[in-house]
Amino acid sequence: MHTVHRTRSPGVPGVRPHSGSMVQDRLPPRLARVPSPAMTTSVAPWQNWAGNVLASPSGRSLPTTVAEVSDVVTRAAERGTRVKCVGAGHSFTPAAATDGVLVSLDDLAGVESIVPTRGADGRVDGADVTVWAGTRLHRLGPLLWELGLAQPNLGDFAEQSLAGAVSTGTHGTGCAAPGLPATVVGLQLVTADGAVLTCSRESDPEVFEAARLGIGALGIITKMTVRCVPAFALRAEERPWTLTAALADLEGFARSADHAEFFWFPHTDAINVKRNTRLPGDAELHPVGRIRGLIGDELLSNEVFDVVCRAATRRPALTPRLNRVASRALSARDFTDRSYRVFASPRRVRFREMEYAVPVAAAAGVLRDLRDTIDRSGIVTPFPVEVRFAAADDVWMSTAYGREVCYIAVHQYHLMDHTELFRLAEGIFLAAGGRPHWGKMHTRTAEDLSAMVDRFDDFVSVRDRLDPERVFGNDYTERVLP
Repeated sequence: MHTVHRTRSPGVPGVRPHSGSMVQDRLPPRLARVPSPAMTTSVAPWQNWAGNVLASPSGRSLPTTVAEVSDVVTRAAERGTRVKCVGAGHSFTPAAATDGVLVSLDDLAGVESIVPTRGADGRVDGADVTVWAGTRLHRLGPLLWELGLAQPNLGDFAEQSLAGAVSTGTHGTGCAAPGLPATVVGLQLVTADGAVLTCSRESDPEVFEAARLGIGALGIITKMTVRCVPAFALRAEERPWTLTAALADLEGFARSADHAEFFWFPHTDAINVKRNTRLPGDAELHPVGRIRGLIGDELLSNEVFDVVCRAATRRPALTPRLNRVASRALSARDFTDRSYRVFASPRRVRFREMEYAVPVAAAAGVLRDLRDTIDRSGIVTPFPVEVRFAAADDVWMSTAYGREVCYIAVHQYHLMDHTELFRLAEGIFLAAGGRPHWGKMHTRTAEDLSAMVDRFDDFVSVRDRLDPERVFGNDYTERVLP
């Protein structure tokens, strides 16, 4: 078992002081250990969550300590074998695929330490929480809540590991809320020579700036320190609306709540709006009832929706009618719950996804062009287009670097061909100055990206220094990095 060091958290508003045993009791259950110190050979293939990326690693590793991670990397490098780290495999790109050693950090999970932070007025305003990199987000949320803390923003999928989510630029929505990498204030990285490097803005700042969104190209992150806020609740308002109304003042909609987003059903004017307003952690909760949750989140959003998608696959001409029915099936609802429960929703219907970050001022035009292009092309898709917003940040490889953005994501059911839909959508995104999400499908190359990512050359310089032999390389990094 890995060593877990802990500190008390006195005086954080809403943060309950905790003992070491409280943290230990809430660690995720351990996975079965491999019989050798950290490495087994295997010919079993690996595929990502969406099923569009397949790989045949030469070996697999489930290390239980940082020393074992270092040993795996060192031995692989000596043999000239590549190494990639994988979390939930939720990336739609081959970012984690390898024919070398596939490393899982599922057995490096939990909270190591908590250090209170103070605002300009000297008052405690949250905490820096050091978390083992394999910790899944759906486990971290409840653990932080018990400690009176929360991550300030999350995406809509909670199965990811913390390191995987950060390394691909996962984000949620909210004009004042940057993506997950911007909340990282320190991290530990095992580099290509097996060295264990700890970095932050104060210590090895260039490595830190590159590694907090490193798409797995710099090394294996073994733990990271995340800036958390006092636990908060969210009041969620979900409503049917129209795309026409939203586009009339898209920027106004984006600022209509702390976290605003919507899903547009192509071939219709229907959207489903989600507005989440932050409340204190001790606010009275009114969660979705068990029966209504089963009907809305499980039955309609997953089971019935999968049936709809299969029907569209068999008879594409029915898709516009099916989308109109699907948009009406999701009725309005209001509820209040813990933040991490509201941010994420169960996602069991598999799909392919492309997402670009475009300037907020250009977003309405992009959506109009996308709507018109889909209608003219004759392409059909039963999956809604997701529209979210994010604050500007200073993370080198972030899609929101230096500018407030609107994220527009197009999806296609996994049994339907996505090629033409994504090709047309990408052309529209690029014309508006969009940047591709690192974990979503796109066709950009290093030459393209060097012109659209402001600190691209700085990132590549750090990569070249840390991994000159490309121990952490694969086909994806060869395409997107020189």
